Amino acid sequence: MPMYNAPILKIDPSETRRYAGLDKAEKFKEENIVEACEEALLFLDVRGIWKTYDYDSENKIILSEPHFQIIGKSIEKHLDGCEKVICMAVTVGEKIEQEITTRFKQGNYYEAMLMDAAATCAVEQAADSLEKAVEREIAKESYKMRWRYSPGYGDWNLIQQKNFFNITGAEEIGMKLSISMMLIPRKSITAVIGLEKISANKKVSADKKNSCAECDKKDCPSRKI
Repeated sequence: MPMYNAPILKIDPSETRRYAGLDKAEKFKEENIVEACEEALLFLDVRGIWKTYDYDSENKIILSEPHFQIIGKSIEKHLDGCEKVICMAVTVGEKIEQEITTRFKQGNYYEAMLMDAAATCAVEQAADSLEKAVEREIAKESYKMRWRYSPGYGDWNLIQQKNFFNITGAEEIGMKLSISMMLIPRKSITAVIGLEKISANKKVSADKKNSCAECDKKDCPSRKI
């Protein structure tokens, strides 16, 4: 199972602003967000892993060991027609969470809030980078990737996180799962990526649907559109 440990060199301030809920706060100083992003970089420990499995599209089953039954209309539709799937996990580690917690305890709520948003942005960037690394590999085998889909998106019930977590290899990069199905460290992601075989006469579109457009959680604070 391939590992991914590439460092993040810059955290996107505009995305951090959005995760902090400040995208409409025009008077909020940009330098404060940039500073939070630069500070957050000091505490990141990026780790990722992915595993590729055959996928039974007709019966909605990931052919891992043990097999994993996909349940949820949105995720079933998203993976329809895929021959394989990539199950991935990525985290930015515990250090940044510890720093955020320390700042909250010290009463530095403003700093902690911005660093928390920067950490959220960082783990999304890490997942994006892992996807790009995977894409280069699967393209050699004539597969096209669909965008990543995580437990909790749409109607893919979070209760499936437990068994899905086990087939991603997340424990191998130090991740754990709480009783309430929350990932530990908190700034972590698990997701599935569908792989669709590209036929010789089929053109590959460079456009990818935004995952937010396919999700029915309209009140999600991380929603992009």
